[in-house]
Amino acid sequence: AGVIYLRVPEIAEALEPLHVNASVLACRNGQPNVLALNVTYNTHDQRFKWAYLYSFASGIGAIEIIILIAGWFFLFRRHGISGSLEDGYRAISSQFRSFSYNELKKATGHFKLVVGTGGFGVVYKGLLADGRAVAVKKLSAVTQGEEECWAEVSIIGRINHFNLARMWGFCSEGKRRLLVYEYVERGSLDKHLFSSSSTNINIQVLGWKERFKIALGTAKGLAYLHHECLDWVIHCDVKPENILLDSDFDPKISDFGLAKLSQRSGSGSPELTRIRGTKGYMAPEWTTNLPITSKVDVYSYGVVILELVRGVRMSSLREEEDEEITELASFVRLMKEMKSMHTVQDLSWVENLVDPRLYGQLNRKQACVMIEVGLSCIDDDRNKRPTMESVAQVLAECEDESEVNGPS
Repeated sequence: AGVIYLRVPEIAEALEPLHVNASVLACRNGQPNVLALNVTYNTHDQRFKWAYLYSFASGIGAIEIIILIAGWFFLFRRHGISGSLEDGYRAISSQFRSFSYNELKKATGHFKLVVGTGGFGVVYKGLLADGRAVAVKKLSAVTQGEEECWAEVSIIGRINHFNLARMWGFCSEGKRRLLVYEYVERGSLDKHLFSSSSTNINIQVLGWKERFKIALGTAKGLAYLHHECLDWVIHCDVKPENILLDSDFDPKISDFGLAKLSQRSGSGSPELTRIRGTKGYMAPEWTTNLPITSKVDVYSYGVVILELVRGVRMSSLREEEDEEITELASFVRLMKEMKSMHTVQDLSWVENLVDPRLYGQLNRKQACVMIEVGLSCIDDDRNKRPTMESVAQVLAECEDESEVNGPS
């Protein structure tokens, strides 16, 4: 026999009995069989549960708002530190911004104190109204329009790494183009590496720990530009003058992104149309028709790291065996001679290649690694040069070798 079950609300029990036409149901015994199911909707309980949930959530929200308001009042009003914190928040939120020419003119004292010169312009020291010391660079030979130039430096301003000099702003009025950087206390590397105490009594010879720190930090900064930036940046002018040192001798690479800021492409080989860089630090491909890649920075870095080891300009000329050769050629020749006279385990040969002003106070293993890295970076075949990412990794692996050995 067929049985049909109908679900009805409880209120239906108070209504008239439901009569079903047996002829339509066509039950086998001829009598309709209608049953009332016990499972019915209790709409009153359901409404009660939702109301309880809404009330609980509203109460929690109200408590959170009260706590926030009370905390803000207690921190900012009762302790009287709202000014400094709010100034800090404003400084962070407006760290990269547009400056007026008059604002920078006032900050630099009418551009009086020159702290550096380079291929892109003269650098002046200044002091902003908020007390921050800055380096203001007047760009020369800039042909870009205001909107195009602002768009490019805005991208550079978003690049942030511990070993890159921070750009804080930009000025573009008429034909004037100025960049505003953080001021780095100790100036550029060349002043510490190549200046003698006799010419500048305020400059001390860089110790070995500082030299290794500079080599590793510079490698990390370049690796960030080449491999980690959303926009691929080739520096094109890596040299000691563009490596700044803070109070702890941590390196800050400056002038990055000014020569060329190019989007990553499928080939990974953006082309530059004219020769850039500084003599003695330029890769061989600058004089050929090969497309310029990040390997030009690798070559320049190789020269810099060897200068950190030797303490002289590798492009300088010297007399040797009745011929005039560069310090770099002399260094490579001497290294081959020293290595041929010692076993693989004996690293004492590096003392003959390191800056004599250190008087043998160095870490031989770190010196050996720096020399090998430098020579691999200056290979004429750019395909054989390592990436800056791998250079940073190799140097980092011997960073813990902090013991400085005395002369053997």
